[in-house]
Amino acid sequence: QTTSSTLKGAIQLGIGYTVGNLSSKPERDVLMQDFYVVESIFFPSEGSNLTPAHHYADFRFKTYAPVAFRYFRELFGIRPDDYLYSLCNEPLIELSNPGASGSLFYVTSDDEFIIKTVMHKEAEFLQKLLPGYYMNLNQNPRTLLPKFYGLYCVQSGGKNIRVVVMNNILPRVVKMHLKFDLKGSTYKRRASKKEKEKSSPTYKDLDFIQDMPEGLMLDADTFSALVKTLQRDCLVLESFKIMDYSLLLGVHNIDQQERERQSEGAHSTSDEKRPVGQKALYSTAMESIQGGAARGESIDTDDTMGGIPAVNGKGERLLLHVGIIDILQSYRFIKKLEHTWKALVHDGDTVSVHRPSFYAERFFKFMTNTVFRKNSSLKSSPSKKGRSALLAVKTPGPTAAFSASQLPSEKDETQYDLRAARSYPTLDDEVLPSYISPCPLLGLVGRPDLLPCTPPSFEEATTASIATTLSSTSLSVPERSPSE
Repeated sequence: QTTSSTLKGAIQLGIGYTVGNLSSKPERDVLMQDFYVVESIFFPSEGSNLTPAHHYADFRFKTYAPVAFRYFRELFGIRPDDYLYSLCNEPLIELSNPGASGSLFYVTSDDEFIIKTVMHKEAEFLQKLLPGYYMNLNQNPRTLLPKFYGLYCVQSGGKNIRVVVMNNILPRVVKMHLKFDLKGSTYKRRASKKEKEKSSPTYKDLDFIQDMPEGLMLDADTFSALVKTLQRDCLVLESFKIMDYSLLLGVHNIDQQERERQSEGAHSTSDEKRPVGQKALYSTAMESIQGGAARGESIDTDDTMGGIPAVNGKGERLLLHVGIIDILQSYRFIKKLEHTWKALVHDGDTVSVHRPSFYAERFFKFMTNTVFRKNSSLKSSPSKKGRSALLAVKTPGPTAAFSASQLPSEKDETQYDLRAARSYPTLDDEVLPSYISPCPLLGLVGRPDLLPCTPPSFEEATTASIATTLSSTSLSVPERSPSE
């Protein structure tokens, strides 16, 4: 019910105060209790000795885990002054209905950050995720998971409005010729008639299968980097009992863009390059799978705007912008209920709401077998020269424990399996930080293609409020009875 301009103003005032206040505090290591801190400040409209006067009604602004989020922003290379400048210098732009969640979305005028309103349960769940999210980011800067930069709450007129600041996956300066929201499910996964009438519709799984039967072809290096990143992310999501997430995929068609330009007779390239004065996007798809930015290298993204180079079935050159979205849905009672009910009415396996392990497996298979394909004839893109040496093909080791349903069949020669039963190119030891060692508890030494374990001490240190941590990642498939 709060007007949008009031909310935008309150968010900017609050973030301006909290980030400025934090910068006066000394840098230090993140402690366990930092994840549970909530700071609160009152903003009366007439102003106070701490806060400026403003035109809105009085409100209270809460900042969750400020020290932990400061660490995350640092990890992603975001300086406090850049963060403040992006979020508070220009008015926020409201995005018109980007999803079915009913959330409000704002994007900063420089295109860097998305601000999304979240429900109480989602904000609560994100708080519980933080320690595990922190562990995962420390071990793996390469991720397609959402990058959370801050969690805040505006209290006004008896209402609580919670917002999360995240990375922007689809930059507005790049024209997306196609957009997909993919879950790996086929039940009712087609864009509605109303959606298709929009100027920039978001299509779904069945639309993708119908319109792009050949999938999106990537060169071998990029493909294996993407598969590895997806595999790791799916295992992390599964360990947190998370599901119902989607892969948001934006496709920029370079050849189509050139044709459009010629037909308009325009020679300008202004819409291709980002506005002057804007730094490289903090988080691009290419960096997410190569992890260069997080390791302090610069990746030359100017020609591709950070998109992943690919080719479609017609041989047209594409740039892909991808990220996993909507991960704050935990598989709780409601979801279990929803799945049981849908499974009674329909075929349970095609329904999008499913057990986290099944969901992760199906999502991963769909992405690596249907959406993205390896094209051996494609040359590696220039930004990855010298990287090919990092990808060494390992011979398939002894396969992990299988359940009967997962035994590889003859025809699935190129199928990728989430449990890494089929080996594919993995990164050499030198690329992975030394603190990621294969987990001796699971007897996985010599299997670098498997997700590393978190030291067990983390679980003891973590409070009971975290339902499950990374160390519980189910790598070996539990034996199931045939009926299950």
